[in-house]
Order: sequence, then C-alpha cells, then structure tokens
Amino acid sequence: MNVVIVGGGKIGLYLAETLLNHGHRPHVVEIDKRTCAHLADTLDIPVICGDGTTIEALESADVGTADALISVSGRDEDNLISCQLAKMKFGVKKTVARVNNPRNLRVMKKLGVDVPVCTTNNIVRVIEHEADNAQIKLLMSLNAGAASLNEIVIPDHFPKAGQTLAEIGLSKDVVVVTITRGEEMLIPRGETTLESGDKVMVIAKNHSLHDINELFGR
Repeated sequence: MNVVIVGGGKIGLYLAETLLNHGHRPHVVEIDKRTCAHLADTLDIPVICGDGTTIEALESADVGTADALISVSGRDEDNLISCQLAKMKFGVKKTVARVNNPRNLRVMKKLGVDVPVCTTNNIVRVIEHEADNAQIKLLMSLNAGAASLNEIVIPDHFPKAGQTLAEIGLSKDVVVVTITRGEEMLIPRGETTLESGDKVMVIAKNHSLHDINELFGR
C-alpha cells in the first residue's frame, strides 16, 4: 500500500516506521529541512522537503499514485488542506487527518476528510484496516480498538451463497448482528443463509478481520 504522510515530526516518523515495518510504502512530506534530514537518516524511505499544503509538494511525493494520504501536522487547518487537495486534485481514495482539537472532528468530516482521528494509534489502525480488509467497511471501533463494528456486502458469485451461517462456520470471535436483504432486515440465526447482495453487519475482534475478508471477498 502506497501512503503519503504529511508531517515528519515524532508522529509522522512513528507512522512511517510502523507502516514500513508492516510492508507498506510510505512517503513523507515535511517542510523543515532539519527534520527531513533526520527522517532520511533514520528510515530508508522517500522524504520530500516541502509544504504539504501545496500542489507542488504533493506532486513531488507522487500522491496521485497513493492509496491513502495521512496528514499529521500540528495545525488542523493544514491537515484539512492537505486532505482536500489529495482528494479533489489527485483523486486519493482515502484521507486521514490528525485532529489536534477534538472540537474540529465533526467539521473535518463535513469538509471532506474521510477519517479524522485524534490519536496516533487510531491512525495506524485505520490504515491497517484499509490495507488488509478491502472488502470490509469499518463503522466503529470498539473496546479501545481491539474490536470493531463492520459492514460487508456479499459479492456476486459468492461461492458459499445459500449456505447457512452454521455451515459457513465463522470464527467464535465474529458475531453477525444483522443481515439486510433488499428491504428486509433479518435477525440472523444458525439456519439463516447468506446470499449475494446481502448487507451484513458484524462485530469482530481485529485479528479475525483478515479471515473475514478472505471469506467474503472471493
């Protein structure tokens, strides 16, 4: 997964190192030359010295080929601008912004930031979720991020269509909450079947998400 990080301070460095260790390909955009030098000496990743709120700097970071942009500067307004440019100018599908003032969370969302978050660990979880669980839409983190409420749309030609939940044999760490089929909402039981086009709401521990994606994404 290609990820552009705007802001190379402590949080940006931590994110870049974490994503790199997990097999992703981070680029960092940082305006301070000394910080850029430290990043380049610390990690073997592309570091762009420039203003992440400008088109020129984002172009230099190849943001047009990025799967996600994360802006983690200390200024909420700068993080908003970086995310808006990435989405509107370069068509980046997923934007994540660090929100320093929690009062700005709702405003960030309304102004086009896909995922505004307040803590660094939540940012990492969001990116890991997007990278590893492409078929699953995260609705809400639960239990301090250890589990989550998710939505899955069963794809066409689902190989287990018509099988019951009992037959499919989901992990004990996965609970199917509801199944929406057309206009009807079903309260699932073991004998309830899954069909292509169903919208399934599940609660799952995070270590089970990859298995769910493998099952439903085929």
